[in-house]
Amino acid sequence: MPPILTAVHRGILGGTFDPPHLAHLVAGNVALHQLGLDVVSVVPAGAPWQKANRLVSAAEHRWQMVRLACEGVDGFEPDDREVRRDGWTYTIDTLEALPAEDRLVLILGADAARNLPSWQRAADVIDRASIAVLPRPGMDPAEVESAIPGVIWLDAPALDISGTDLRHRVAAGSSIRFLVPDSVFEYIELHHLYRPNDDA
Repeated sequence: MPPILTAVHRGILGGTFDPPHLAHLVAGNVALHQLGLDVVSVVPAGAPWQKANRLVSAAEHRWQMVRLACEGVDGFEPDDREVRRDGWTYTIDTLEALPAEDRLVLILGADAARNLPSWQRAADVIDRASIAVLPRPGMDPAEVESAIPGVIWLDAPALDISGTDLRHRVAAGSSIRFLVPDSVFEYIELHHLYRPNDDA
């Protein structure tokens, strides 16, 4: 008798995670509970094609920070498949690598969702996964809805935290404690990430 396949209702929270911060965790948690997901897979990009024009911290550092951020968080599952994959990271490759019976929800910020039509095989991404979107202060929801009809809006608090700002703060000698999980803060300190002249 063939094995019985159990469909998983899975959220996909992808990103550069340079570093992972509290807004990422809030986004995943809101999606987990609002949509009744079984799990949220947190997937750091290996070589993000959309960030080809800027220096990104080493994939291993970003993976370790994601792993630490997910530690002890019910319903969160760190996933290193994109870090292990050679070449540019495309979302469709990750979606197609997951079990075909899984019900997938791609969790995106409004700015990323608005740009989804420019992604590799965008139509296939939309066909394979539902799109759940976090509102972004100052962005008109109509811009997103015209780009991707039928999105699911997440009822999340507006947390204006960005990886770019966090990196700049660390480089300037400011503390980012309480903007990232404690374990991530300690990892950044231990490895001297985002300091001027670091080799991350």
